[in-house]
Amino acid sequence: MSAEYATFGLAPAMRAGGVLANGDYQVHRDFVDFIVDGRPLLFQLSDLDAVSPLASDIPPAIFSAQVRSLLLEADAPLAGGRYVIYGCPECEDLACGAVTAVIEKLGDDYVWRDFAWQTDERADLELNGYHGIGPFRFHGAEYRAALGSLLSDAGGERRRVLLIGARVAVLAKLAAALRIIGIGAEITRDAAEVSAEELRTYGAVAFGRDVSEQERAAVRQSFERAGVDVSYVDGLAPIVPLLVAQIEHALDRSPREQRRLTRLVAADGAAGVEVTSPCRVQLTAYRLDRLYRTHAYEVFDGVLEAGEHRLALDSKATKGESFIVARTSGGVLVEAMGG
Repeated sequence: MSAEYATFGLAPAMRAGGVLANGDYQVHRDFVDFIVDGRPLLFQLSDLDAVSPLASDIPPAIFSAQVRSLLLEADAPLAGGRYVIYGCPECEDLACGAVTAVIEKLGDDYVWRDFAWQTDERADLELNGYHGIGPFRFHGAEYRAALGSLLSDAGGERRRVLLIGARVAVLAKLAAALRIIGIGAEITRDAAEVSAEELRTYGAVAFGRDVSEQERAAVRQSFERAGVDVSYVDGLAPIVPLLVAQIEHALDRSPREQRRLTRLVAADGAAGVEVTSPCRVQLTAYRLDRLYRTHAYEVFDGVLEAGEHRLALDSKATKGESFIVARTSGGVLVEAMGG
């Protein structure tokens, strides 16, 4: 075996959900990603919208079975000793396509090799192989320790969002949109009567623009008394897709150094975007007119190489009160348009 040793680890990751400018919905998925030599393996696959089989929203028994499968405690699910490494985030159907690899033991070590894009029972390595990825050889103790640590908390707990504000119609639309993409959401004006046990199920709190600082402080105190560490979101505008994007960003638990989309600035008719690896980036502008009607503009959609990029914005998308949403498959950032 010619594979060189690589380090193996795991880290929380997210497939960002959202309400897209065309009205479509994209499902939110939390999952555990594979960290090879300190970098997410998914980043080596360029513009791939996929999740690992270690997703937090699958039943604990299935989650445990997936972990044990990667530990080779069960037969390979695909012919040729192949395992799914990344699959479709919407349906997880092999017909949609999946990244697969052979996983085998070599002495006490584990080896991942022959990565391929697969859409049926057998992989065509010559036609669909990822020839520049792997093979990877992992020390057995490190590999088993990383995957074994997941078994004590199989599947995790789905996160919810607490929505606080006075504009009930907007909050109801926001809650419905979040639920459609897989994020639980409840609406309240006051968290004082909410039990500590229930507060612990929330990962973020979103405040409407009409919530006073006194009310915000009272909510924060309720969470502090319950010993709950949550992210707080100050809603930029009563625009549902924009608020969904803000909440998606707040729920991102992945380490900052392992994120693909790391920076967004919006000023002087341009957006500055920084990515850490080649990936597809979508920029959408949202604008409120004088009658508080929402206008959406798709201003960029393309693959960017790693590094910093300056992207010009159409002037009609940046008039008045406007905002920019930058989205990749694994994250989303939001900025108000500066002068």
